[in-house]
Amino acid sequence: MLERLGRFLLRRRWAVLAATLAVVVAAGVFGGSAITRLKAGGFDDPDAESTRAAAVLRDEFGAGDPNLVLLVTAKGGQVDDPAVAAAGEALTRRLAAEPDLAQVVSYWASGAPALKSTDGGQALVLGRITGDEEGMDERAAALTAAYARDDAALSVQVGGQAQVFREVGEQVESDLARAEAIAVPITLLLLVLVFASAVAGSLPLAVGGFAIVGTLLVLRVLAEVTDVSIYALNLTTALGLGLAIDYSLFIVSRYREELRAGREPADALVVTMGTAGRTVLFSAATVAVSLLALLVFPLYFLRSFGYAGIAVVALAAIGALVVLPALLAVLGRRVDRFPLPLLRRRAAAAAARTQPGTGFWHRIATAVMRRPVPVALAVVAFLLLLGTPFLGARFGLPDDRVLPPSAEGRQVAEAVRANFATDESSALSVVAPGIGDPMAHLAEIDGYAAALSRLDGVERVDALTGSYAGGARLQGPLAAGDGAAVPPEGRRFAAADGTWLSVVGSVEPYSAAGEDLVAAVRGLDAPLGAQVTGPSAQLVDTKASLFGNLPAAGAIIAVVTFALLFLMTGSVVMPVKALVLNLLSLTAIYGAMVWIFQDGHLAGVLGFTPTGTIDTSMPVLLFCIAFGLSMDYEVFLLSRIKEEYDRTGDTVASVAAGLERTGRIVTTAAALLAIVFIAFATSQVSFLKLFGIGTALAILVDATLIRALLVPAFMRLAGQANWWAPAPLRRLHARVGLREAPGASGA
Repeated sequence: MLERLGRFLLRRRWAVLAATLAVVVAAGVFGGSAITRLKAGGFDDPDAESTRAAAVLRDEFGAGDPNLVLLVTAKGGQVDDPAVAAAGEALTRRLAAEPDLAQVVSYWASGAPALKSTDGGQALVLGRITGDEEGMDERAAALTAAYARDDAALSVQVGGQAQVFREVGEQVESDLARAEAIAVPITLLLLVLVFASAVAGSLPLAVGGFAIVGTLLVLRVLAEVTDVSIYALNLTTALGLGLAIDYSLFIVSRYREELRAGREPADALVVTMGTAGRTVLFSAATVAVSLLALLVFPLYFLRSFGYAGIAVVALAAIGALVVLPALLAVLGRRVDRFPLPLLRRRAAAAAARTQPGTGFWHRIATAVMRRPVPVALAVVAFLLLLGTPFLGARFGLPDDRVLPPSAEGRQVAEAVRANFATDESSALSVVAPGIGDPMAHLAEIDGYAAALSRLDGVERVDALTGSYAGGARLQGPLAAGDGAAVPPEGRRFAAADGTWLSVVGSVEPYSAAGEDLVAAVRGLDAPLGAQVTGPSAQLVDTKASLFGNLPAAGAIIAVVTFALLFLMTGSVVMPVKALVLNLLSLTAIYGAMVWIFQDGHLAGVLGFTPTGTIDTSMPVLLFCIAFGLSMDYEVFLLSRIKEEYDRTGDTVASVAAGLERTGRIVTTAAALLAIVFIAFATSQVSFLKLFGIGTALAILVDATLIRALLVPAFMRLAGQANWWAPAPLRRLHARVGLREAPGASGA
């Protein structure tokens, strides 16, 4: 099939390139606006209790967590000073009159002590921007421009979830531009050095541009029908550029090898498509399968990475198997134009001095296979040691501290944490809909609110019947069933047939104590039946959703990867070995993730603020992406080893030859891909920094410790068992297994 495709591209190369140009232009025009359609949320399960309760709170009560916070600081005085108080009251009235804004409350309007700082120099104005996330970003920007001020009397800073999400979106956009400005020139320079030719070195970037622009169009279309996270843009650019480099390295290197072997350009292209093209196709399938598992999760943050990843892998493969061969068909021997003579002469001299079976990677493989047991034990022990910090992993959700300290949304949140007794915007909400007239249940609400206020970690409970602390009702005795006893400020907790209660905690919401508080609230007998929402409840439900769906995602990856590797090798041992070694390599990455980003080592060097937790979704995301990229190199190596084994029947010689023929190109591809992800690790959003560094480490560990040491060691220990399969599966592979093109001899 791939050889036929190669012949077709030879005949229709100009038509294919013209169609490609038209597609790229159209994708650039329509996909260029994708970033304006993407969202900064997606960290909650739409079917979770906390999400459903938040929807009831919004739709039936017109309430919800405040997402806008104005921090008012009195200059050289107190917020109770007459001039400051007058300004605060005016600010509150002005904000309450804004469209698309609800639940505006302030210290000056309510007198609530929790809205005044402990030193009396700051106070809060809270509100909730209504509407969807896209509109929330626009309103947050407009409100920031209208209300942020700093004069001689007071300063007003704008924060809250809406502001943080808006600033994250802006930060991601600027980070992408910086990462591309770093990654593209460096990779172009290195590719030119690797190929010793300006023309050959620029081809992978052309494929990468095709994949990235095409994926932007896919995301733009998807954003019209479903929620898509803005963070997926980082994966789109990094993976598109990285896989384009990987696949193009194999295609171009094989094509040049066939030219050097004396083939005519047309024949060289056909052989390249039947050999290296097959490997690229298999590799793309394994990476896409790993990313497909992300669609199992209901969080659109993770699903968006799946959408973007699958699209960019497919387009990188199409670029490498259609666009790149068409370019090679046009270039012919001119692929080596604009050479770097010094590098070309050195490469030729090195190749002349090195006989087959004596190269660096051949010597590495041979040395490992002479002592497979001590090498395997040492490397496995080292990887497990690196993974031990993960045993102490603590999971959380992103908050304002993902932003750099200069971000206004973070500065407001830091001031609230440091200077205020409680964070009113992080309260739990306990929702009890469908109970009928809440005025008929005042006694039950009173008892339930008092019980909630006695729980450890609860500062205050606000309800229809008043405010409570330590089991006592702060406003005095309640005449059960007497609607007149309901304080006016409590009527916001009532709807036609339901009520809700606000549980203000004294603990950090994204912490173990916050999770314990959720468990205590949900474990308390609710006389009216209730659902719990709020930041801490969202954390609990997100963890349950992720860990509950993880087995299904792992099963998809394992089963489909096993099937693909079986079709390639005809063995059941090789796929199992590949799965186990890839999981082993991830232990080191998870340990590094906890040691650096949770525990804060290297925080000063890398420029982030540790929070004592790691984002709950990051291990899942890294598992799927790093596993897929690891299998990428596994396919490159195993395809060459299998080809040698089919030719010689000698496992040891096949492993050494396979590593020799692929070692240089896999190492080069891995180094370039790691550089791309490290460039994206310069992001000022901390969990994107974690993603970039974690993926780069996974690539480097896999290309060195796994491919160069553990694969030869384990294959030497298994011997002929490497190729074992039950008789029925052997017959199946004989009928449907995938093999190199007849007579192929390259990597």
